[in-house]
Amino acid sequence: MRYGKELILDLHDCDPLTFTRKSIKRYFRELCELIDMKRCDLHFWDYKDEKEEYEKAPDHLKGTSAIQFISTSNITIHTLDVLKKVFVNIFTCKDFNPLLVREFTEFYFKGKAVRETLVERV
Repeated sequence: MRYGKELILDLHDCDPLTFTRKSIKRYFRELCELIDMKRCDLHFWDYKDEKEEYEKAPDHLKGTSAIQFISTSNITIHTLDVLKKVFVNIFTCKDFNPLLVREFTEFYFKGKAVRETLVERV
């Protein structure tokens, strides 16, 4: 029996201006509307109000991480400001169109998916 699926996207050459909390929150809202997922709790982790820590961090850690819980599981995002990369995982037991998600995510973050992996959960 199939339980669900997870779409894993790695995007490069994205626009770091889209990496703000406000923009990421909007991305989750629009994505969930697009694929008909019910949003629940949203949590962020970043260097907000910690400028000194941000400056000391290596480039592969400078960014924002967020998790949008949905009624059927979660959507996770990690952005890297300096490297202009976005990593997205969508895991749910509700069906969705992976191509639609990839195209929307590329458009939203103005980048290109360099790796796309679809995992069926059993």
